[in-house]
Amino acid sequence: MIVDRSKDKLVNAVIYFVQNTKYCGKTKLFKLLYFLDFEHFSRTGRSVTGLEYFAWPKGPVPVEIFDEVESPVGVLEGAIRVSKRPAYNGKTINDIVPLQNFSGDNFSKREIKLLEALCKEYADSYADDMVEATHLENLPWHQVYEVEGRKQQIIPYELALKKSEYEQALKNVLEDKEFKENYK
Repeated sequence: MIVDRSKDKLVNAVIYFVQNTKYCGKTKLFKLLYFLDFEHFSRTGRSVTGLEYFAWPKGPVPVEIFDEVESPVGVLEGAIRVSKRPAYNGKTINDIVPLQNFSGDNFSKREIKLLEALCKEYADSYADDMVEATHLENLPWHQVYEVEGRKQQIIPYELALKKSEYEQALKNVLEDKEFKENYK
């Protein structure tokens, strides 16, 4: 039987990012999850968390957990506690506190290295400092939001691929799907 561990990975990625970066509120968390999923997809043809991201004005948003980050009642229930506190810019920030310890049991070595690299790169960054990194020309959010004008629409993972990588990644995705269908 095939077991989908994406929800466990989502919970533990949230915990890891919160524990290993400063100023990790809702917006920064969403950007880190986006980088994790899209970078991993560009390398393997699969996301880590299974989330879908939508092109919102401030960047990619995983709508499935948008409300839950402020009031954990679904997949994040019991994993995090959230409270509001003043931020450096006069706004408020969601102060996310893990209620569980991080478990890397269901992550591959590649996924762990990517978590570590993202935390190292963005450890001291504020969410506002990360906006440009998600809005760069020729990247998925920019393509959907600015070029195609599909505001609030899904950002296809395939946009993370270079044209030369697309065919191989598509083949990987189809093989993975076929494997799951045949060995349930």
